Amino acid sequence: MQSLIIIPAIDIRAGKCVRLLQGDFQRETVYSGDPVDVARRWAEKGAERIHIVDLDGSREGRPVNADVIRRILSAVDVPVELGGGIRDIDTVGTYLGMGVRWVILGTAALKSRNFVVEACRRHPGRVILGVDAKDGKVAVEGWTEATGADALDVARHYEGIGLAALVYTDISRDGMETGVNVPATERLARSVGIPVIASGGVAGIGDIDRLLAVAGSGILGVITGKALYTGALDLEEAIRRTKREDERVRG
Repeated sequence: MQSLIIIPAIDIRAGKCVRLLQGDFQRETVYSGDPVDVARRWAEKGAERIHIVDLDGSREGRPVNADVIRRILSAVDVPVELGGGIRDIDTVGTYLGMGVRWVILGTAALKSRNFVVEACRRHPGRVILGVDAKDGKVAVEGWTEATGADALDVARHYEGIGLAALVYTDISRDGMETGVNVPATERLARSVGIPVIASGGVAGIGDIDRLLAVAGSGILGVITGKALYTGALDLEEAIRRTKREDERVRG
């Protein structure tokens, strides 16, 4: 079993592949006018999972870039996890029926636990909870609204309902290439019985090494965006690093 999955991120806004700094829509960099080409690139380099976010959807509370997402699903044979604008059970079913492997629920989850429970009941093993935090406190509505809720408390509140994973994003580091908040991610992974996916701040191969060192805590993978687009992290090298670690662990 692989100890850490490297998950390239494709954030979509106005049909383009972009990256935001700390989730700020005013600090946007466009990396490609065609997210489908980007998905193909990551698939060709060996990605075993792709993370997609409908940024417009996250702000508007409904799917906005579904057509682009559908084209990505048709273009690559790589499992996709998708977040952004998924606020009701019908949207969950629509995306999963379209071919998305996992839906990521964030804002809706914090506002209605019953919605998450029902989504997990109908689609076991295909729902991921997004826990986006700054200074340990959760933010929602595309990171524009702080809740004051503690990230650990929120995660524990959703144990035992059949979630596939938690995506833990440190907002203050997202898009900044300042390094993953490994201690906070490890602490969360050790505190809950749900696999955790790290997100936010990947700066280079050193972050992969640090996460590999604590992967046994329950960290399933790491999402990386800007570091791949700037060339600070090479996807193929990162994947090779995880494979070598697997071989070492198996002895």
